[in-house]
Amino acid sequence: MHKYFLTLYQLFFKINSMISRFLSLLLVLTILTPACRNKKHIYANFAGFTQGTTYSIVYDNEKNIIADSLKVKVERILYEFDQSLSIYNDSSIISKINRNEEAIPDSFFIEVFNKSLFISELTGGAFDITVGPLVRAWGFGTDAHKDFTIEKHDSLMQLIGMDKVSLVNGHLIKSNAGIYLDVNAIAQGYSVDVICRYFDKLGIKNYLVEIGGEVRTKGTRSGKLWKIGIDRPEDNNLSPGQTLQAIITLSDEALATSGNYRKFYVENGIKYSHTIDPRTGYPAQNRLLSATIITEDCIIADGIATACMVMGTDKAIEFINRFPQFNAYLVFSDEEGNFKSWASENLKANISDEGN
Repeated sequence: MHKYFLTLYQLFFKINSMISRFLSLLLVLTILTPACRNKKHIYANFAGFTQGTTYSIVYDNEKNIIADSLKVKVERILYEFDQSLSIYNDSSIISKINRNEEAIPDSFFIEVFNKSLFISELTGGAFDITVGPLVRAWGFGTDAHKDFTIEKHDSLMQLIGMDKVSLVNGHLIKSNAGIYLDVNAIAQGYSVDVICRYFDKLGIKNYLVEIGGEVRTKGTRSGKLWKIGIDRPEDNNLSPGQTLQAIITLSDEALATSGNYRKFYVENGIKYSHTIDPRTGYPAQNRLLSATIITEDCIIADGIATACMVMGTDKAIEFINRFPQFNAYLVFSDEEGNFKSWASENLKANISDEGN
């Protein structure tokens, strides 16, 4: 009998000890869990100016990276980027190449060139970075002075075409000294990718990087998909985010939009857009107002969006349907001037008209 009661006492003591430890552990978890949850969902952000436009970045600060310190490093990368690819920077590599001066292409230049060649081939020449002489002749670009004439058309077209430039042993070879490269239609998208690669190296798991309206995301924001506003393509909609056409949610994808509603001029009652068709030498004339492309890399999304603006609505839809790796949201006008939109089937569930 004594042995029996002793066993019960030991059992009671053991259970009591286990309960005490469990309650202590529960108390610790109760204290720590909110802290961990808050740490996981603390998002930092910063913004600034680059490439003649603005940029903004939001990131999950789980690693406690000081925003001001990260901003300094990001802007250093963007400065080096401009030193390579900005046609507005006289000392950049691309500016020196355009002036036929000695310049060794760096990794930025080489990747942009190779991706541009790929997009040009994919789009049948609707995208072409040798379009520079035409852009300048039509009054867009660095000097903004129109001197295009029908008489100059044929000579200008002699300078256009990706088959007229090549990279040989680390040097850019031009078949004609007058060839002028303009990567503005792809550079901002590429700069987004460059910053995202840096964030990936830092181990940041959730972020949104936006430069000049081109965006790339990773993960989520507090468990929810990132929301990206698409501007309504109206001629008087000059401020990004002022009037939205739609909102698109995405994660682990890039988004780029090209449109003709901010950069254009009217002459003799004719509207000339900054989107030049490299195949014809003239500004694109169609009813497509804006093209938003969603894919894995922002450099590709940027280039494809520009190509779609050159193609026009019907050809752009045909192109997107042919290449399922791209999703698109197109805004165009019908014959009466009413706004219409078209979206890839796989994208429709991620689109809302909350901005209207």
